[in-house]
Amino acid sequence: MTTPTISGKRKPGLSGSVALIGTGPMGAPIARNILAGQVPLTLWNRTPEKARAIGGGTVVAAPAAAASDVVLTVLPDLPQVAALLPGEDGLLKGWKTAGIEHPILVIHGTVSPVAVAEFADECLRNWGVTVVDAPLSGGTIGAEEGRLSIMVGGPADVVERLTPLFGLYSSTAVHFGKTGAGSTAKACNQIVVAATVTALAEAMALASAAGLDPKKVQTVLAGGLANSEVLRQKGQRWIDQDFEGGGSAKNQLKDLNFVAEIASARGINLPLATSVRNAFQLMIEAGYGDLDHTGIYRTILG
Repeated sequence: MTTPTISGKRKPGLSGSVALIGTGPMGAPIARNILAGQVPLTLWNRTPEKARAIGGGTVVAAPAAAASDVVLTVLPDLPQVAALLPGEDGLLKGWKTAGIEHPILVIHGTVSPVAVAEFADECLRNWGVTVVDAPLSGGTIGAEEGRLSIMVGGPADVVERLTPLFGLYSSTAVHFGKTGAGSTAKACNQIVVAATVTALAEAMALASAAGLDPKKVQTVLAGGLANSEVLRQKGQRWIDQDFEGGGSAKNQLKDLNFVAEIASARGINLPLATSVRNAFQLMIEAGYGDLDHTGIYRTILG
């Protein structure tokens, strides 16, 4: 399943209500793209001001009020998603009150494939909730431009129903199999992202140590085989030495821990992923965990 981005002000062939929970750096542009597609959207965020800053949709005071046929979550990890379910203000109560018997819960964060598969089984068995894991790649720029890449795991019929919605904020959406498969694909993606970030940081560190102009070095890299989306989106950070905000090193390590979990379960050795994982562990131990992952440059320079 590969879907093109739906542009302009056309409402896709969706059925049922839609909500988005988590209007952070990724969730906010996703919400704006959905609204631009003329899809009514309910929004909830722990900090209400961030949800209201979207400038559209219906902002509600609790997850229960966001209970819709399809609930998209754009949160850091699975525990934050699971915490939305119980209690008087939780999604389970909201779905029951709204009479929604077979809701769909989409997890756009990067989570453990093993844990999300178990969570999906529990949700379907106990409450009739279908969980789809659909991690994203493309960063905030990809989210803003509506050209994210989505790696999807879940029942084929449910994923087919979600395809028009995904098309509003992605250029590529591929179904890999049952719930958990999308997160495994994301783990593959994160090996490449983390390794590329680290390789570029090392290149910039070497250029700096040799007295080369980093901007000129990046121009050469961008013109050849070393070019990448990471360089396009992140290159200026090394030039400006600005590593605040962005995708944190802590989240990068979290993703690499999932890679290690999968590799161990499958009995394979991933030497590069292991090396990069160790490098990010050192970065976090050095106190740089909240910086953008490109800040690994600081650890490399010592």
